[in-house]
Amino acid sequence: MATTSITIRMDETLKKQAEILFEEMGLNMTTAFTMFTKAVVRQGKIPFEVAADPFFCAANQARLREAIGGLEAGQGVVRKTMAELEAMENA
Repeated sequence: MATTSITIRMDETLKKQAEILFEEMGLNMTTAFTMFTKAVVRQGKIPFEVAADPFFCAANQARLREAIGGLEAGQGVVRKTMAELEAMENA
């Protein structure tokens, strides 16, 4: 079977952490990425759940900008009830 090379850019610290973990599993980076790619092809999907962090949703970011604006304008502290905080988390 012919092989080819690919280049992947990632954070240096993340790469070092992955290399350490893969080594503990008896793998190297190439073997780990090959395993991942084979799983993607076999399953026809990413083999784990990929989900957005609700913290970064547009509605939450707008609320944060509004709260920061209020604080910068000297309007005191921002207070939320637990129910409001939970609703923000689930938005």
